[in-house]
Amino acid sequence: MLNYDLTLASASPRRAQILAQIGVNFRTSPAEIDETPRSNESAVDYVQRMALEKVNRVLKTESYSKPVLGSDTTVVFDSIILGKPQDADDATRILSMLSGSTHQVLTAVVVSDGTECQSLLSKTEVRFRTISIKECQTYWQTGEPQDKAGAYAIQGYGAVFVESIRGSYSGVVGLPIAETTQLLQQFNIPIWQY
Repeated sequence: MLNYDLTLASASPRRAQILAQIGVNFRTSPAEIDETPRSNESAVDYVQRMALEKVNRVLKTESYSKPVLGSDTTVVFDSIILGKPQDADDATRILSMLSGSTHQVLTAVVVSDGTECQSLLSKTEVRFRTISIKECQTYWQTGEPQDKAGAYAIQGYGAVFVESIRGSYSGVVGLPIAETTQLLQQFNIPIWQY
């Protein structure tokens, strides 16, 4: 595909769906990076670093004349970064932590053309109802939580756990629409193309 306005540095189908939803003409180039948090790294610093590293990886490994967008989402509970679960027991541990309480979902978005780089951060509070251990185990069997930060997908089966959210729903999914649109406008990337 030669005719595009943006490269998405992600293999996430959810981020691709959101960009398509707002009519952005883009191509994807997944960026493989080490997602291990650094010692004493805050959740905000971590998620911003991940998004920037994805962009930089694509800019360095491939030659593009168009801007590159990178994004990263992390779930934070009591200052603890909750990444993707390692197995069923880890998913149950994570979901049990979130059960009956409020956590924060941070999504960083970075756009760079190799010369200019801009970023924004979306913060959303999500409140879960009380979840039983059996529900956690059954949810794992759906396959949905296996590659999701915080071991759930708000846009999928995991929606049944959510009592309320305050902030960006699309940010919890993986790409906050309002913030992303602001960045795209700064790089003169059109939306609503069909």
